[in-house]
Amino acid sequence: MSIEFRVNGRAVRFDGAGDTPLLWYLRDHAGLTGTKFGCGVSACGACTVHVDGRATRSCTLPVSALEGRDVTTIEGLAEGDLLHPVQQAWIDEDVPQCGYCQAGQVMAVVDLLKRVPDPTDEDIATLTNLCRCGTYPRIRKAIKRAAVTIQGSGGKA
Repeated sequence: MSIEFRVNGRAVRFDGAGDTPLLWYLRDHAGLTGTKFGCGVSACGACTVHVDGRATRSCTLPVSALEGRDVTTIEGLAEGDLLHPVQQAWIDEDVPQCGYCQAGQVMAVVDLLKRVPDPTDEDIATLTNLCRCGTYPRIRKAIKRAAVTIQGSGGKA
């Protein structure tokens, strides 16, 4: 099966089993290892990427569902050397502990801030990505920092 889609703005073609999960295409075929395997059942969020701009768990999404679509991974979030405001806030607030879940966390937060530019604690609590290290207080601070930065830039992130 041949499927054509875009990854981080680049046209790609996958000639393989259509039921291959996007996660494994990204890691094994595209060499984009920032997206992590956590649970394999879309529960933990370590595999979160954007599909057509929306946070999506990639471990259960078959490549066959991507024909003509746009996928953005953590590697495609920055613009050259300029980090996305959420990535910068993660650094400024020293969010990661082990760091394993953080790419998925960042991708989920970027989507949240597109939909909810000034999130409350209740809005932030709707994020379902898991962090075994429990860095949730720093994640919340980073989200609020990024929201202020994005708002200060006229909403351009």
